[in-house]
Amino acid sequence: MTDFAATKAMFHLPEGVIYLDGNSLGPLPKAAAARVARTIEAEWGEMLITGWNKAGWMDLPARLGARVGRLIGAEPGTVVLGDTLSIKVYQALASALEMNPGRKVILSDTGNFPSDLYMADGLVRTLGNGYALKTVAPEEVEANIDETVAVTMITEVDYRTGRKHDMKRLTEKAHAVGALAVWDLAHSAGALPVDLAGCKADFAVGCSYKYLNAGPGGPAFIYVAPRHAEVARPALSGWLGHEAPFAFDLAYRPGRGIERMRVGTPPILQLAALEAAMDIWDLADMAEVRARSIALTERFIARVETACPSLTLASPRDPATRGSQVSFRHPEGYAIMQALIERGVIGDFRAPDILRFGVTPLYIGEAEVDGAAAILAEVMTNALWDQPQYKVRARVT
Repeated sequence: MTDFAATKAMFHLPEGVIYLDGNSLGPLPKAAAARVARTIEAEWGEMLITGWNKAGWMDLPARLGARVGRLIGAEPGTVVLGDTLSIKVYQALASALEMNPGRKVILSDTGNFPSDLYMADGLVRTLGNGYALKTVAPEEVEANIDETVAVTMITEVDYRTGRKHDMKRLTEKAHAVGALAVWDLAHSAGALPVDLAGCKADFAVGCSYKYLNAGPGGPAFIYVAPRHAEVARPALSGWLGHEAPFAFDLAYRPGRGIERMRVGTPPILQLAALEAAMDIWDLADMAEVRARSIALTERFIARVETACPSLTLASPRDPATRGSQVSFRHPEGYAIMQALIERGVIGDFRAPDILRFGVTPLYIGEAEVDGAAAILAEVMTNALWDQPQYKVRARVT
């Protein structure tokens, strides 16, 4: 049974702050600073370049991939870490398109994260020759999966509203018409149970700096189903994806299985931070995390709707179709969020009008949810947000 008091004690949480933005950047695991310091001082400092062998740096992407894989229902040896999420999206899409010759449509939805759409658009522009990205409203995805689609590219949980797609149903529909399915788990991994193997997903990607708490710039991961592992050709043929990187062959030969999806030199300091964060996840059961998340988000919604009638719920009402976040709409959403942050409640804003609150049970409980709702009620009741300094847009919202 998950001891949420114990997991909360393993994070550094600043005094006087209610942190509801772990869906954008997870807080610092207390052990991460010491783990990174050890990597810097004892490994990089004392071992120098021999750390690649002596400290096992080269194996970190696969070792941590196995630990992340446990949280997303992946088969052993199918997940590897490295590079950015945008790079991994590009890899997965390019491989899927090549595996499905004769079809040229990538299907996604208008609620998808813009970077995913940018990468897909850039890929089809590069390919030319009739390749296209098609986007439809989130609720229209299933109806548009037809025999013209080569690959679906869906983010399971919408970054703005928390709307959750049905991975199993949409993947089955894709396969029924001969399409492949790529899933973005940026707002799923560490937020709710994922069953890539059971849903028969073809590819999946995700980041480690949100719910997995690897820190700003934490590396992304990619999953390739075992049935595709020796077939998928990496469009980005990086030297660490080569079968024998240190043979320094001029001709590229893809590595075995998931290793071929490695591209560049792994970010060792970030991987060290993620390793410390994964020690916390080893204490958590995802089903219990999900149950507590639903209880806490339901509690937060009830309190906010009672006290703040001018806010409109943007997230799905049914918790089964919602991720681990709650979003509300208001025309002055940016100013309201700045007023909240100044009073110690940290969420974030997403254009054009969404206040977004991430609820992460590893370190958020009833006291934090109730406290945040009370402060939000004070800000709204007294129009505390209606001050000039709260309306000046910062570069990061």
